Formats: sequence, C-alpha cells, structure tokens
Amino acid sequence: MSKVLVLVPFPMSDENLQQRKDQVNAVELGPDIQFDFESVLVAPKNYVSQYDLVLADVGMLEAGLNAQERGYDAVCIDTMSDSGVAALRSVLDIPVIGPGRASMLIAMLLGNRFSIVTMWQHWVHLYEKTIKDLDFSKHCASVRSVDVRPDNIGLLGGKEDEIFPLLEEAARSCIEEDGADVILLGSTTMHQAHGYLAARLPVPVINPGPLSYKMAEMLLGTGLSHSRKAWPKSPAPRDDVLHAMLERGSEFDHQAFLKTQDPQE
Repeated sequence: MSKVLVLVPFPMSDENLQQRKDQVNAVELGPDIQFDFESVLVAPKNYVSQYDLVLADVGMLEAGLNAQERGYDAVCIDTMSDSGVAALRSVLDIPVIGPGRASMLIAMLLGNRFSIVTMWQHWVHLYEKTIKDLDFSKHCASVRSVDVRPDNIGLLGGKEDEIFPLLEEAARSCIEEDGADVILLGSTTMHQAHGYLAARLPVPVINPGPLSYKMAEMLLGTGLSHSRKAWPKSPAPRDDVLHAMLERGSEFDHQAFLKTQDPQE
C-alpha cells in the first residue's frame, strides 16, 4: 500500500478538513494507494502578498519535512500556489506534486490554450508566477475572476446557487471571447464546482487537487521522482530550528486565526 500525504495550507477543524478530503472522491484511484490529509501549523490568512507566500512556504516545508521518515511515498500540496513544493523537493527524495504546475502541464496535453477561472482577483499573481516559470504566456488565453472573496475554510458549501453560475459565465467568456480550449479551476477550494462546470462546458475542465493525486499515483507507478540536479539538498539543514520556530508560532488559538480579518476584505 502506497501512502500519500496531502498538506492542507491552513489550520482547520476536522469538519473543515473533511471538505478537503472530499476531493479524493472526484477521481478514480487504485485500491493500493492511501491519501492522508494534514493541516499546517502556521499559515497566512490568505495568499495576497509576498509576505503571505513566504509564510506559506515555511508552513508547508515544516509540515512535510519528515514525510519520508514517517513512511509516506509522496506528498501533494493542496493549493494552486504550489507553496512549499520547491523547498520540500530539496529535502525529500519522494515525489512532491503541486497542482498549479501539474494543471498547466496537463492542460497542454489536452489543448493548445488554457484559461484559469478563479474566485478572487487577488489570486492572479499566483498563476502569473507559474505561467512565467513554465514560459507558458503564449499558451494562457486568460485568467478571469468572479471577484468573490473566497472562504478557504468553509469552501463553497451553501453558496452553490450564487457562485456556480458566476463561474460558468466566466468560463464561457474564456472559451468564446479569449479562445481557451481547456479550463483550469484556479483553486483547490473550488473543487465542489467541478462537476457542475464539467457538465455544462464544451471543453475539458481540470480539477487541480484530484489531478495531483493521479499524478502522484502515476509517478509512484513509474518509479519517477524529481531531479536532484534541479533541486539540490542543503549541505547544512536546520530542521530542528524550523520545527521549534513553527511549534512556538502555533501556540495560539486557531479560532483567533479563523477570526482574523483579512485587510482586503
């Protein structure tokens, strides 16, 4: 039995974590692979600024640092920002998959130009970074936002009637006006909208979280992992310092974290 650790980018309750776990039900996986979901100790309130991204990278790195020692065969990152992927690849020999890069690469297997449909305009910089890293500017037809502030904890539950039609309208504009022949959901927090959109749109719709699980299964099945030449290990790791910093930083009430008001709200 292969074991995959899925790192969820925010501290959350078991109930909210279950909504992340539900992504596994959206894709067909073999009986010999197991996915365990765990939250990070420390995270930004949202992914708006460079400050947020640094904190997200550190939180993800600490959360996955010992995954290989704990018996996991791969790590998936549950955010389209791919936070912590590069750092964890420099530590772990097992595959580390981020849904942002994976989604765009698969989009280019399915079509010639893709568009990203997202909840929030403040997330656009996340996609622009990956598009630049992959040199995919000519392949990205557009990024369209419905500009509704996301709920990273509660996701889209209870808001389906309001949000799903907005996402469909944005996706149709991507196809009809921008020339997209593949649509990417801009966040793993949007996974609940995938079935609705896939049934109504005339092009493939990529659900990034479940896609990353299939990528993990494929890499494990083929015996492949990231290149150590591309992601060299640190000659002087400070794992003890990293754990101590974040364990200390997590000594606060998580309810206070959930109630913190984002400055963009």
